[in-house]
Amino acid sequence: MSERIEALAQKVDAQLRGRVRRTAALAHELAYETDAANLLSVCRTLRDAPELKFEILVDVSGVDFLHYGRDDWQTQSATRSGFSRARVAHTDRPDPMEAGRFAVVYQLLSVTHNERLRLAVRVADTEEPVVDSVVEVWASANWFERETFDLFGILFRGHPDLRRILTDYGFIGHPFRKDFPLIGNVEVRYDEEKGRVVYQPVSITPRVLVPKVIRHDHRYEPALKDPKEGPR
Repeated sequence: MSERIEALAQKVDAQLRGRVRRTAALAHELAYETDAANLLSVCRTLRDAPELKFEILVDVSGVDFLHYGRDDWQTQSATRSGFSRARVAHTDRPDPMEAGRFAVVYQLLSVTHNERLRLAVRVADTEEPVVDSVVEVWASANWFERETFDLFGILFRGHPDLRRILTDYGFIGHPFRKDFPLIGNVEVRYDEEKGRVVYQPVSITPRVLVPKVIRHDHRYEPALKDPKEGPR
């Protein structure tokens, strides 16, 4: 951990002690988590405290912890170095679903101090995830929160115009949720007879995506390799 990050962490702890919890991050990053009830007060402090001055909200994103830490595939020959999309289950770690299925993550920038910080808040209600909007703190949150609502179905209490921004009118579901079907629910085509675009059920045949598996190949059998040449 760099001295610069630790110095910033001390400033954050001094201003927000008891309202935020430091979470794991890379050596050059600083990340905190707060409760939904403290979100607005924490955000105002991060923006207004002279030692912090995080004036800019760079991004807002959602997180879906459904199936987090669970094995997708039952295979013995798939590599663990990038071919498989499965994640090995860790029984020694707490289940993130216990704190709620969804979370919202805020990426903050301080132009004054040239510092960055990541803040996360867990959304306790899985069936109807709701968290306070931070539009009154950072105006740039307006479209970011609409995007998160559209893709994850997370509601932002107090947002001035919370409606979809990326998907089409009448779109069903939230495509970044882990249980959203990979093929979607409907497809669009142009109908020659009606002379317009129409919606219809998806005609794609569902298939299970499997990780790349390293199989035995006769080309790599030791007996078929060229013998090593000895010294001349």
